[in-house]
Amino acid sequence: MVEPAQISHWHADLPPSARRPALDGEQSADVVIVGAGYTGLWTAYYLSEQSLDLSIVVVEANFVGFGASGRNGGWCSPSLAGIDSWIGTPETRDGGLALQNLMVDAVDEVGRVSQRENLDCDYAKDGQISVAITAAQEKRLRAEYAEYEEEGSGDHVRWLSAEETAQHIKMHGARAALYSADCAALHPAKLVTGLAKLLENRGVRIFEQSRVTDIAPGRIATPDGAVSAGRVVIATEAYSVQTPQLAKRLAPVHSQLIVTEPLSPEIWQEIGLKNRLLFNDGRALVTYGQRTADDRIAFGYRASYHYGSGIQDIFDPDDRSFDVIRDILVSFFPALENAAIDQCWGGALGIARDMKAFVHFDPSSGIGWAGGYTGNGVAASNLAGRTMADLLLDVPSERVATPWVTRSGDPLSAFRHWEPEPLRWIGVQGFRTMLGLTDWITNLSNRRASGR
Repeated sequence: MVEPAQISHWHADLPPSARRPALDGEQSADVVIVGAGYTGLWTAYYLSEQSLDLSIVVVEANFVGFGASGRNGGWCSPSLAGIDSWIGTPETRDGGLALQNLMVDAVDEVGRVSQRENLDCDYAKDGQISVAITAAQEKRLRAEYAEYEEEGSGDHVRWLSAEETAQHIKMHGARAALYSADCAALHPAKLVTGLAKLLENRGVRIFEQSRVTDIAPGRIATPDGAVSAGRVVIATEAYSVQTPQLAKRLAPVHSQLIVTEPLSPEIWQEIGLKNRLLFNDGRALVTYGQRTADDRIAFGYRASYHYGSGIQDIFDPDDRSFDVIRDILVSFFPALENAAIDQCWGGALGIARDMKAFVHFDPSSGIGWAGGYTGNGVAASNLAGRTMADLLLDVPSERVATPWVTRSGDPLSAFRHWEPEPLRWIGVQGFRTMLGLTDWITNLSNRRASGR
């Protein structure tokens, strides 16, 4: 049995807690939610906010926050998979812009709820900085900045010169940067476990160690029990591939992270981060880092897809990928050359075939499903849960009118499938290889231009 401390620094940072009981026998509820991560728990939270007498059951295959919700980099960001496509299409432009505004608000909503409900998740809204280290990265970030201005949301970001960048972060080789104030850092496991305890105090029943093997209208089943409910919500993100009916709907791609030891004031002086500013560089393959509340750096990098949509839960700390991640971090901040790495871990994120996040509810079957966040799920899951609650309770709102919401077709059959293997592996790995090659060529060109 996997213990929480094994799967991420965030879980290891929490005091040990007892496991919740497994589902045993027949249960009934108004709503049953499959998955006790952010999406499922936020859905339960907003359902309980709007309807105090609603009976809610959450069924989890492992333990609360076992998936990406307890493993991510702690970036609460307004980014959303697919939003550029919606904004760039005339028919969905207005809805895409409205969705972008809702995502910006979702970052604040996580903070508002955390404060209101006393969820001590180290939430700090100090913004995000994307730093250009090469000429190609600067070109890419300038194009991104131009897109913000073109769509009328340029007030959300600010272009920084090299000198201005250094006032925020002293990243080696920084040429310029793009800064956004609409992002927050947090402690992922504190948020997800705090939400679960809050919901239990409201009467929500949470069952752990209960893998759902069958989903049908009005009912879900596990090897040892079942829940009958008028509404069913699928909130399993990348782990949807482990439910036979959903196995080809999302592709799980792994991201890996490291966390340093607590750093001295002298090292922080060299790094230049005076607050909890989120940071990355402008490469095609995504990097992401934050200064934690206890003065470490948690830093990650998008990594790999496993053949057959396999999911890896435990990572060998000697995995070469972690050396690559550390090397990237040290290239940003040479002062970290001798800093110890306290923990290495990874986790799976879900990618839909059309590369767009989604919230889907089919009134005829009573089944809803949300996910496909492509690694940007901390704020998106909050908005998804809020939106799903509106759909389940048939509450009109601006959220349900946005283009990531669909309501036609049973989600067990309506979504486009990923191609069968080996085509799926070739497609996902090919895309990743293309991005990696782009970064390699960029770095090579930069070295030649600088004479190194």
